[in-house]
Amino acid sequence: MNTDMSILSLVLEASLLVQLVMAILVIASLMSWTIIFTKRSLIRKTKAASDDFESNFWSGGDLNTLYRDAGRRKGGSVGMASIFEAGFREFTRLSAQSGIAADKLVEECRRAMRVAQMREVDRLEQSLATLATIGSTSPYVGLFGTVIGIMNSFRGLAGVQSATIAMVAPGISEALVATAMGLFAAIPAVVAYNRYADKVVRLEIRYDGFTEEFTSILQRHANRKGT
Repeated sequence: MNTDMSILSLVLEASLLVQLVMAILVIASLMSWTIIFTKRSLIRKTKAASDDFESNFWSGGDLNTLYRDAGRRKGGSVGMASIFEAGFREFTRLSAQSGIAADKLVEECRRAMRVAQMREVDRLEQSLATLATIGSTSPYVGLFGTVIGIMNSFRGLAGVQSATIAMVAPGISEALVATAMGLFAAIPAVVAYNRYADKVVRLEIRYDGFTEEFTSILQRHANRKGT
């Protein structure tokens, strides 16, 4: 009887179905970590860009200059700058037309900013659902592999007159590896999902606040143009 109880040996000696479950969990774990690192970089970049833009915006700079700077940004504007660019572009376009009421002008600018904000939030939330799915299903996939492994282990004892722990332990150990792999895939995914979902919500709150503040500024500009 093979008494090698190393993890690699247990995986290699598991049944084909259990190995398939383990392979699925490895792929899920790799996907999870890829999303985690990608999302970490994206959220950090977006937050830094929003911090820089917000600092420039409230420093009292000219709105036209900010708009030109946002348009010249390599790769396009992101975060708060994207919302500002959408609103100010709409304001500039409609201001050049005659016969548009101030309230109508501001409402159209608000709509443009809301659309830009939804795009930004959607970009940040992309792949978070995958993390949630991996986090919620991986333990059950691992448990399925464990159940199959234990069933195979006990089936192998069907023709044995007297079973001992030494005969059962390797098979059960192989089966429990699947549960461990399911937890290994699920725990980082759940932690990352909760962390990044919270960060996205915080950024969305900041976007809401900026949209309202910038709408008030545009309202004042629109009223002056109408007088």
